[in-house]
Amino acid sequence: MELLSLFFSAFISSTLAPGGSEIVLGYLVLGGSYDVMVLVLIATIGNTLGAITTWFLGLCAAKKFPLENLLPKNKQRAIDWMRSWGKWSLLFSWLPVVGDGFCFASGWLKYPLITFVLFVTVGKFCRYALIAWLLVEG
Repeated sequence: MELLSLFFSAFISSTLAPGGSEIVLGYLVLGGSYDVMVLVLIATIGNTLGAITTWFLGLCAAKKFPLENLLPKNKQRAIDWMRSWGKWSLLFSWLPVVGDGFCFASGWLKYPLITFVLFVTVGKFCRYALIAWLLVEG
């Protein structure tokens, strides 16, 4: 049941809803009842699946509100920059507030799902692995 709680906490934390998956991960790591790598993987999978949900929400928004109709050409510089460099920002999709925005925007901009999943998973795994390592070593 605790592993399921970690999964759902990580999933919800990566959608547009707030969550505290780091706290749940920390509690379970310090409890010592589970292999730390299993905990990190469960949190990463849940958080990545939540990010994919947010990406799909962005994709759906793009169908209803095409980018070309929302912004005049002279205000699309930021969007153009994100198209060029945005996939690298997905390594930071775990950041509070802006991370969900990266996921939503990448769906809206129709970033390839495989690229999205790769960058998001790496970023989220590194974050959870660092938290777990700091707790174990600390």
